[in-house]
Amino acid sequence: MAITMYGIKNCDTIKKARTWLDDHGLGYEFHDYKVVGIDRKTLKGWADTVGWEVLLNRAGTTFRKLSDAERGDIDEAKAIALMEAQPSMIKRPVLDADGKLLVGFKPDIYQAELG
Repeated sequence: MAITMYGIKNCDTIKKARTWLDDHGLGYEFHDYKVVGIDRKTLKGWADTVGWEVLLNRAGTTFRKLSDAERGDIDEAKAIALMEAQPSMIKRPVLDADGKLLVGFKPDIYQAELG
């Protein structure tokens, strides 16, 4: 199974997800979008698959620091533009396991989906 984990290296949730994968002997490639970036096409594909509402991390400090105007009237296009400009607004991790997307880290979901 080909697995790519997208996220930010120093994120605590990423660290937990990486530990889980390591403990279960699952190899993966790590894509740090703070270093490498993330393109609009990828974000649009994820949004089409899981919904932009799932991808957008509204609980994070980056999102909360936006002005009321920036946070208002968010639709898919605006959400994708925000996430592309500031990848910290993408919920972490995004795990692509042979085309199946898992957003966020929950050990029980990883167990059910990845064994």
